[in-house]
Amino acid sequence: MKLFIASDIHGSAYFAGLMVKAFEDSGANRLVLLGDILYHGPRNDLPRDYAPKKVIELLNPKADRIIAVKGNCESEVDQMVLNFPVTSDYGVIFDGSNTLCLSHGHRAIPPMTPGTVYLTGHTHVPKQTVENGIMFLNPGSVSIPKENSPHSYMLYENGAFTWMNLETNTPYKV
Repeated sequence: MKLFIASDIHGSAYFAGLMVKAFEDSGANRLVLLGDILYHGPRNDLPRDYAPKKVIELLNPKADRIIAVKGNCESEVDQMVLNFPVTSDYGVIFDGSNTLCLSHGHRAIPPMTPGTVYLTGHTHVPKQTVENGIMFLNPGSVSIPKENSPHSYMLYENGAFTWMNLETNTPYKV
């Protein structure tokens, strides 16, 4: 199983377009979205080409391949326009050997056993840490990266995670 993991699009049609193209080119089976898909929120500046309706048009044709969790900028009305579920605070993917727990990262950390991988967005900062046997990973932000990080996403394949620069589609180290 190959996953394309992204977060914090925040309504940017420009970066959503780059993301969808990178997803298609990657050969990934699923596009995992860790929240904050359509709206920018009151603490963020408007991202480049802010156009939530265009983001909807880019994502809905891929609905059967998207797994998404709710971010702090999602609302119930978003579910009315998106053809894939976006109202769950948490999700779980089991690939046969690894358990991936999905969350935007703005809620309490759920109970997890050592060996679990906890995937979150929210901070807009790529991250990789291990605490109490649990690996915490953040792909960074598609449209509003922070702390001098690139516009980014992650690929997951054969138990390995690779952080990717969205603008160059090249790997980078966290």
